[in-house]
Amino acid sequence: MIKFLDLHKINQPYQEAFHQKMQQVLDKGWFILGDEVNAFETRFADYVNAKHCLGVGNGLEAMVLIFKGYIELGMLQKGDEILVPANTYIASILAILQADLVPVLVEPVLETYNINPDAVEAQLSSKTKGILVVHLYGQLADMERIIEIGYRHNLLIVEDAAQAHGLPFKGSHTRAFSFYPGKNLGALGDAGAITTNDEALAKVISALRNYGSQQKYYNEYLGVNSRLDEIQAAFLNVKLPHLQAENDKRRAVAQRYLSEIQNEKIILPECVDLNNHVFHLFVIRTPNRDELQAYLKQNNIETLIHYPVPPHQQQALSHWNHLSFPITEKIHREVLSLPMSPVLISDEVSRIIRILNQY
Repeated sequence: MIKFLDLHKINQPYQEAFHQKMQQVLDKGWFILGDEVNAFETRFADYVNAKHCLGVGNGLEAMVLIFKGYIELGMLQKGDEILVPANTYIASILAILQADLVPVLVEPVLETYNINPDAVEAQLSSKTKGILVVHLYGQLADMERIIEIGYRHNLLIVEDAAQAHGLPFKGSHTRAFSFYPGKNLGALGDAGAITTNDEALAKVISALRNYGSQQKYYNEYLGVNSRLDEIQAAFLNVKLPHLQAENDKRRAVAQRYLSEIQNEKIILPECVDLNNHVFHLFVIRTPNRDELQAYLKQNNIETLIHYPVPPHQQQALSHWNHLSFPITEKIHREVLSLPMSPVLISDEVSRIIRILNQY
């Protein structure tokens, strides 16, 4: 069986370094916001060319803290509308709701799966105060258009970069990252981070993630407990220097998929520039998605669906179930994620392509 994602194989080269880091943390006896977190925050800020990085518990909490930080600074108010892709993982929408803001869904571009700037313009209202851009599957959204729209209408732009580690980001916006184990830069448990160039926002979020406190036992804000774990930071410090090389391996696999899969029943994703995609996922479309997935399973190729049910049709968001987003719904009916990782070997890629072309 060709696994969709072999985390054991991905992490195997780092096991000795993991053990060494684990021992160092144990020897220091400092387990919360210690040297490893400080080192990772510095290194990751440099990596994404940001002034500040704040390690937090996970990617969802990273987004929530960004919005709550902007509310504390008076740049947003509870009840403000935030435009967000209809085609996204539900966490993007949950973050807006948990910050007491109002998500407004926007259709994607069918070919890239990312938010459509024309649809953004169409959804603008006097209540719109921001845009949450999601770089879905690892492909950079059309940031030039979105930045121009944001500038023209004085909107905050926040980026959900949970699947986008290593992208050449455009602009200096505040970004939320997840280091869930399956991400391009994955921890060995839940972990996340916020990067920003806004010093005031960084200061507020630094307190919000730590019970609203900058100084122990003195609380400025109604905060939460969302701190990057010292051990997870240590593991991320091991893996970060290898992220670029692993992304290049993903691009090489994707380039083969794009050039060698030739089957009129299979719709390949649009990728204008490989440098603007880190291929967290490689997602194809077909009207016969379930049939194709079963066929691949019979041929010992594991696939997943990202995602089978769009957010507006989820039971948790039942007040949206009556809404219609035809492009989003079409994507969710048809998408299928092929195996994609830096440890796929050439023979495995060749076999996947051959089986798909025989379908």
